[in-house]
Amino acid sequence: MNLTEAIKAAGVVGAGGAGFPTHVKLSAKADCFIINAAECEPLIETDKYISRTYPDRIVEAAQAVSAHLGAKRTVIALKKKYTAEIAALKGAIEKAGAPIELFEMPAFYPAGDEQIMVHLVCGKSVPERGIPLDVGTVVDNVGTMLNIYDALQGRPVTDKYLSVVGEVREPILLHVPVGTPVTECIDKAQPTVSDYDVILGGPMMGKVFTDPVQISGLSVTKTTGNIIVLPKDHYLIRRATMPLHRIRLQAKSACVQCRMCTSLCPRNLIGHNMKPHLVMRSLFREPFITDNEEYKKAFGTAMNCSECGVCEMFSCPMGLSPRKVNIYLKGQLRERGIKVEQNRNPVPAEGAQYGQVPTGRLAARLNIMDYYRLHAKECCELAPEKVWIPFQQHIGKPAVPVKQVNDRVAKGELLAAAAPDGLSANIHASIAGVIEKIDGAGAVIRRDGEE
Repeated sequence: MNLTEAIKAAGVVGAGGAGFPTHVKLSAKADCFIINAAECEPLIETDKYISRTYPDRIVEAAQAVSAHLGAKRTVIALKKKYTAEIAALKGAIEKAGAPIELFEMPAFYPAGDEQIMVHLVCGKSVPERGIPLDVGTVVDNVGTMLNIYDALQGRPVTDKYLSVVGEVREPILLHVPVGTPVTECIDKAQPTVSDYDVILGGPMMGKVFTDPVQISGLSVTKTTGNIIVLPKDHYLIRRATMPLHRIRLQAKSACVQCRMCTSLCPRNLIGHNMKPHLVMRSLFREPFITDNEEYKKAFGTAMNCSECGVCEMFSCPMGLSPRKVNIYLKGQLRERGIKVEQNRNPVPAEGAQYGQVPTGRLAARLNIMDYYRLHAKECCELAPEKVWIPFQQHIGKPAVPVKQVNDRVAKGELLAAAAPDGLSANIHASIAGVIEKIDGAGAVIRRDGEE
């Protein structure tokens, strides 16, 4: 079994959040292979923990992937302030005699965005709406490297490292079976508020959940790296739940055309056509534009938005929401069938490095400084009695179930196979037990017997 076959069999997907099936991403050749350990958003602890705890495994997996890609250059990119992680990785690289570089980045947001990272490490701008492979580079998260290491040992993806932060007694790291209820993770961290909302992911791009019933049904997936517990009246919750009609009225009445949203846009800085200030200027007339060419001229740049949130959470002095507007407009452009041309050769803005948003200043703007300087000290194990394992934990089609109700399964046994007719990934049992429920959406397993 070669590397991509082992990775496919193990169900490895991008652990950093996107969930792209890794066996597909690595079915290529590239000049440069970058391992992303930059922990893009504030408050997330997972990549740092993996880097300092399993550096030998990361280096071994990186060498295997780099050889498979035929890469001339292999780089682990992380923030220069991660001194313990840098020391651990340097030691592992020297021990292995591996030709791997460490690229130490400034502490800014979004340092972990793969296109920003490619620009910093390689000096190249990825084309608009393109991927790093377009400029001869492949980027994988450090958590994905750990899963690749396991895959090469014949172990599928059944567990997940994640951090729980925010309104908890202290931030913690957890190692849990995939499918563990999110509420069990939060309970382990001892929340300091009884009525809370949840963000899965980081404070900038994470998904917000405010319905207690919905929160009670959430489970950890292969891409869950962080859980933020917040009071219901927190700034991040209020911003996330603001309706579009109010955003439209605010833009109409309050946008001062200062251009800060455009000037600090990370995609604009690497040369993509991003003009959120002009989008906001025209938003009031959006419902009345019937001509598709006029619509594209006014709003076509929205298609290049990475949805990082710098524009609305840091740049705008009026508290407006260009990101949410761009998300809405992307949907409208697709619905109208409007094709927006891509710039295949973007030229970075002069002095792009001066537009980098310091992570500490961003944390202050997000009203998370009470949590920002706290760090997880230990990693705990959880052994839930039941898990709910979704079959769509990745980009593409859901996996297809291969088991039935009342089947006994061992940890690591295949539950659902990658869909044969499209992008997909295998899903495995994360605990030993009995299947209580299984359908096209996922499976519930009750723990029963020894792992």
